[in-house]
Amino acid sequence: MQDVHEITLGDVTVTRIEEMHGPIMPADQFFPDLPEQAWEEHRAMLVPDHLGADDAMVHVAMQTWLLRSGGRTILIDTGVGNDKARPAVAAWDRLHLDYLGKLALVGVRPEDVDLVVNTHLHADHVGWNTRLLDGAWVPTFPNATYLMPKADFEFFNPVDNPDIAGGVNENVFEDSVAPVHAAGQVQLWEESHTIDAQLRLEAAPGHTPGSSIVKLASGGDQALFAGDLLHTPLQVTHPDHNSCFCQDPAQSRTTRRKLLGWAAGTGALILPAHLSGHSALEVQDTGNGFAIKSWAPFTRY
Repeated sequence: MQDVHEITLGDVTVTRIEEMHGPIMPADQFFPDLPEQAWEEHRAMLVPDHLGADDAMVHVAMQTWLLRSGGRTILIDTGVGNDKARPAVAAWDRLHLDYLGKLALVGVRPEDVDLVVNTHLHADHVGWNTRLLDGAWVPTFPNATYLMPKADFEFFNPVDNPDIAGGVNENVFEDSVAPVHAAGQVQLWEESHTIDAQLRLEAAPGHTPGSSIVKLASGGDQALFAGDLLHTPLQVTHPDHNSCFCQDPAQSRTTRRKLLGWAAGTGALILPAHLSGHSALEVQDTGNGFAIKSWAPFTRY
């Protein structure tokens, strides 16, 4: 299949906006209980987009799904962001990337965005919520409502959770969440939230307490914007294996199997947050697990 920059699902158009991509962690650290044999068995599928050819590094993308639905411009997740102090992840520390330029290439200015959906509040999903202006963090999208899961808003607040200090989410609440809340642009939700007639947010806990997904149903098409349900295609064939960042491993496994089963049963296209290169896929139920049925690759911007 030829790469496309945009697909249409019913009455919704979907565009992939990639902030960055490349190696992030060694496979045995990122997925500590996923056997090396699994990586070798699927090497032809994984290299080079999802696994380094020579260094066993997992490759991922930081990206946003841009949706145009019901006359509104919607962003699902906002990447790492610029100028953010991320001492725990050198590759994310004080970046200077042209994310807003990539949005401009598809005709989206910051003031055009109506809705921002943060599927969860990890550092690599909220970074462009804000930008640095005259030494202060301000909302990047001044006219947008930001939908955030209440459970994550409470969990990642360092006032209530001192364990955030020193981890991958250090500084994130202060520079990418609190300023938007202070501006009155945050809407917190629980369990589920209807975005419009075609899009619905649903809780998908495990990776974080408030992790969520967006389901699309329009004109006979269905899709699952899966957040961090998957970090590698191997989690389709090995759904019981989590990344090292999953807060509740047992709940993550249950949620992943449930949503993969739903996608297989409905024929929904799955669009995870981090798959590099091949970035959307359909799955099928094999009776005792799942397999990749087909890919729907997107052009990188």
